[in-house]
Amino acid sequence: MKIEQIYTGCLAHAAYYLENKGEAAIFDPLREVEPYIQRAVKGNAKIKYVFETHFHADFVSGHLDLAQKTGAKIVFGPTAKPGYDAIVAEDNQVFKVGDYSVKVIHTPGHTMESTTYLLIDENGKEHGIISGDTLFIGDVGRPDLAQHVIADLTEEKLAGYLYESLRNKIMPLSDDLIVYPNHGAGSACGKNMSKETTDTLGHQKEVNYALNPNLTKEQFVKEILTGLTPPPGYFPQNVLMNIKGYESLDTVMERGTQALSPRAFDAAANETNALVLDTRDAQKFSEGFVPNSINIGVDGNFAPWVGALIPDIKQEILLITEPGREEEVVTRMARVGYDHCIGFLDGGFDAWKNAGMEVDKIGRVTADQLADILEVNPETLVFDVRKQSEFNSEHILDVKNAPLDSINESMLSIPKDKTVYILCAGGYRSMIFASILRARGYDNLVDVIGGFKTMKESGKYKLSDYVCPTTLL
Repeated sequence: MKIEQIYTGCLAHAAYYLENKGEAAIFDPLREVEPYIQRAVKGNAKIKYVFETHFHADFVSGHLDLAQKTGAKIVFGPTAKPGYDAIVAEDNQVFKVGDYSVKVIHTPGHTMESTTYLLIDENGKEHGIISGDTLFIGDVGRPDLAQHVIADLTEEKLAGYLYESLRNKIMPLSDDLIVYPNHGAGSACGKNMSKETTDTLGHQKEVNYALNPNLTKEQFVKEILTGLTPPPGYFPQNVLMNIKGYESLDTVMERGTQALSPRAFDAAANETNALVLDTRDAQKFSEGFVPNSINIGVDGNFAPWVGALIPDIKQEILLITEPGREEEVVTRMARVGYDHCIGFLDGGFDAWKNAGMEVDKIGRVTADQLADILEVNPETLVFDVRKQSEFNSEHILDVKNAPLDSINESMLSIPKDKTVYILCAGGYRSMIFASILRARGYDNLVDVIGGFKTMKESGKYKLSDYVCPTTLL
């Protein structure tokens, strides 16, 4: 069977391309649709369907643009109520892609419309399942997201539906089926996913805790809900965009890629409520940045952190990037619904500096330097901004936890009148944290280069006992 996984690591997202006899289907596409269109052109195929496994929370799907540009029909599973033209399929309905068949299996639980698509080849042999967020490798979709959009749902109800879906719809299927999930490790849609992005259903029945046949419904619900943390704030907003519709990415790109001179950029920052977002790496940012800008490096889990830390997806944004990366950054923000970039600094930060504009900096120290500081003054304040689950698994003794993903609460424990050292796993998140607090008036923050990794490797710090994490959220 001609089925291809198209994986995007920064979102831990998998879309799928299915093709047979000049017809193609795309499953769960990202916002930028040109790669899917070009893949079909390469295969001399016409995209017939865009299948959606559910209304996604962690990204804005490209289904609308893809349908508009190709004439493909959008397909959702039972109970979906999209605000645009789409086929709302019935349970067990079959769609043809060439001589292949795609069978709808309604599997509510992650969301109420969640659907798994069973792929059947030209000979009638069942090949695999595109499982969306119903079944991951090593995990299942968290059942606490749809309740933030639909008032009368609870996570307990959804977990119960998921139990029934897995037991009655998925587990009876053949062991040799290939499982093609929507996400891998790093996604916030599950709590402990594998780094593998495909597997056989038979193997998952053996190793996936959620498919343990001995679990009662009550035990399953308790197991699934344990270890969940509040979802990122942008999730419900993305769901509503996927339900109601959104602007074309072409419009978003045109608005966001307007080049602004340093003077025009400064004027826009002062005359609007725009957030100034600097996407350079932590080292370059620390050496000099536009005052009151925040740093979220594009070479990392950029889009999820934009979503987690910028509360309103309609927030106007002014960009600072490495020259030539503007379109990439605007695209990656649009993937999670941040469509209101209003321009970028032409020539990047160097142009700003060369124009004689005001510049700010954030200090940094190495792990060895911090060890020397702590030896002289053991009362020095050090904060670890990793997730609580990471910190609980292993941390430097006498260091406090102040998670970046709950920065508004974390900052309450950080004094403004003392020098404070900030660390994360490797230096990416600590600079995000430091930049946000700097913009809020904290003047004495110092970033630890390389974070926990280099501190552990130095051998100069005492560590807590390692505890294997049960959740990665």
